[in-house]
Amino acid sequence: MSGHSKWHNIQAKKGKADAARGKIFTKLGRELAVAAKGNPNPSTNSKLADVIAKAKAANMPNDNIERSIKKAAGEVGDKDYKELTYEGYGVAGSAVIITTLTDNNNRTAGDIRAIMSKNGGSLGMTGCVSYMFDTKGVIVVERTPGLDEDTVTEYAIEAGADDVVTEEDAFEIYTSVAAFSEARKLLEERGLNFLQAEITQIPQSKITLPADKLETFLKMLDKLEENDDVQNVYHNVELPEEEDED
Repeated sequence: MSGHSKWHNIQAKKGKADAARGKIFTKLGRELAVAAKGNPNPSTNSKLADVIAKAKAANMPNDNIERSIKKAAGEVGDKDYKELTYEGYGVAGSAVIITTLTDNNNRTAGDIRAIMSKNGGSLGMTGCVSYMFDTKGVIVVERTPGLDEDTVTEYAIEAGADDVVTEEDAFEIYTSVAAFSEARKLLEERGLNFLQAEITQIPQSKITLPADKLETFLKMLDKLEENDDVQNVYHNVELPEEEDED
């Protein structure tokens, strides 16, 4: 692994206001409903089981999770949501990958293009920046007094993980995409508490932007994440960590 910790930024993200947290739950709810469409049983639908783990790691209440799964046979069933990925550049040539769930491709593409262009960026062609990222499964486990590095490493090896990174307050376990579901399941069975569990895009290297450019980039990130169709935004910019203590 090139080895940068994303956990501090994840922590900051989870520490945002209730309104922002509600937005995250709404996005997760759509992801759950789409994953459950056709098979609402996580025992036989590994994708749904993975999204449930992701939702629980984000502290989404069980009632919300169950309600979202039930929607798979209702309102979501009436809409043809598609998973689409967009790539492009933020200010100063920063690399951005945006994943979406949308029932209107033209609307989503137009919204993303407008947000990026208004903030010094541009939408690019498929493949223009994805080569700068590695697709990995990442499972972040809370570090507690009763859980040491040797134990987590042992579990990770048993689960077929590629790497374990020890942070001050968490252990980050990285897997291949193919191994993620089984690794997640095994680590759940071992009783580990997940702070994050998902397939993600990890930049092979990061860039540092000057303060004025960083401010513009952060505005773009906020606008993208506010968009209802956007599920995830990945990038290669080193973000400040002042929010970690919030």
